[in-house]
Amino acid sequence: MAKHGKKYREAVQKVEMRPYALGDALALAKDAAYAKFDESVEVALRLGVDPKHADQMVRGTVVLPHGLGKTARVLVFAAGEKIREAEEAGADHVGGEELAKKIEGGWLDFDAVVATPDMMRVVGRLGKVLGPRGLMPNPKAGTVAVDVAKAVQDIKAGKVEFRVDKTGIIHAPIGKLSFGTDKLKENAGALIGAVVKAKPSAAKGKYVKGVSLSSSMGPGIKVDEAVALSVEA
Repeated sequence: MAKHGKKYREAVQKVEMRPYALGDALALAKDAAYAKFDESVEVALRLGVDPKHADQMVRGTVVLPHGLGKTARVLVFAAGEKIREAEEAGADHVGGEELAKKIEGGWLDFDAVVATPDMMRVVGRLGKVLGPRGLMPNPKAGTVAVDVAKAVQDIKAGKVEFRVDKTGIIHAPIGKLSFGTDKLKENAGALIGAVVKAKPSAAKGKYVKGVSLSSSMGPGIKVDEAVALSVEA
């Protein structure tokens, strides 16, 4: 097992083994940061669901009020008039078969993929490349859409897709440390609210069992679970 460096160990010493109010946890993450770059902040929610059952899968999207601190590079699979719509909405790459061939050749110079329903016949064969990277277009995520302009605009505005993993945990980014506590708190609230709203009817008992956050290089910080109850109310 790799040993943590001195700066990380010093950061850990600043974190008490107790849950913090959301604002306090975010302020602590910034105080404990030591990297020379603007670290991203990620929230993790441990849910009371069993992802092995399809009716307990938690998945959705949310447009963060303050974005993610970077503009995503969006690739759109479209044809005909939809090409113009995608380009006018700000898509970075638009096309069809020629883009599929580039991706099969190893090209991955994009952060998100959108496709019109009729183009899924072309995109389908890219599943083994795009799937493991979380880039495969999906109707539930809003990335298979007739309205490609809105799909592109939402992604550019800071739309985040979340999906529970096999251990029942959702990990999702909420921005950069440089955003400051207030903006990160609003982004976190939007994410948590979307996850709470996505609670499957088959889920029984306590839904949000734990919340934590961390910066790219920093230690995990427990967050008071009341934050989930407050957005659920």
